[in-house]
This record gives sequence, C-alpha cells and structure tokens, in this order.
Amino acid sequence: MFRISTKGRYGTRLMLNLAQHYDDGQKTRSLKDVASEEDISIRYLEQIIIPLRVHRLVKSIRGAGGGYTLTRSPATISLSQVLLAVEGNCCLTDCLEEGSQCPKMTGCAAYEIWKEASRIMKEYFDSVSLEDMVKIAEKKSRRKPRSGK
Repeated sequence: MFRISTKGRYGTRLMLNLAQHYDDGQKTRSLKDVASEEDISIRYLEQIIIPLRVHRLVKSIRGAGGGYTLTRSPATISLSQVLLAVEGNCCLTDCLEEGSQCPKMTGCAAYEIWKEASRIMKEYFDSVSLEDMVKIAEKKSRRKPRSGK
C-alpha cells in the first residue's frame, strides 16, 4: 500500500502547527516549541524545515521572538505543496515519474490505473489547505472526552 513517509507526515504536522498559530498574535514559532508540542525530534524538524524554506512555504525571522512562520495565509497553502516540498513528486510507482522510460509503458494496463490513482490523490491533496486542516484539528480537539466526568 502507498504510504507517505515520516518526512511527509512530520512536515505536515510542522506546517499545521505553524498554521494553528498563524493568527493568534504569535506568528513565529521556534522549532523547539514545535518539537515539544508535536513530539518530534528537533534535529528531524531542522532537516524538514530546509525544503519548506526552499519552496517558500515558511520563512525564518531572526532575533528575540524569532522563529518560523508561514510565508502566506494557511488558506493559500495546499497539502500537496507541503508534500511536494518534503517528499518530492508523490507518484504511486516509478513508471509515473517524469522522464521514466519503462519499455512496457505504452501497452501496460496497470500503468493507466496507477496514473489515474495518482491523479485523483494529487487532486485531493490540492483541494486540502492548511486552513482546512486547522478546522479539522479544532473539531477533533472539541470531541476529546473530558476526564472525571
């Protein structure tokens, strides 16, 4: 089964954390705080933040109160942009990669299935913004059962 790597999952959690704090007056977040809240190694986050900066999804602010912030509103950043930055091209099989030269591609029925499945997956990830994910997280946090009641 297709799986998004740890880098993709943690990159998504990092970006969601930044999105959750985007409008609360604390636009910048230290990686130390994100690491603590998300239970992810700071060293791993330091690696993940690099491609997110290269793809201009986050920027760093130096100095007191510095840290990382989104480069634009969470509503304008799609999950597919995050995954592309940290995972690269998300194709189900190698034969779908740009420049692939599989000799069986033209007559392969499975190729057409993988191609359509990848298109549907990308279309879905394109349709989900960080703002959508923030709303989902808020709903889920309200559903948590309260202890002692």
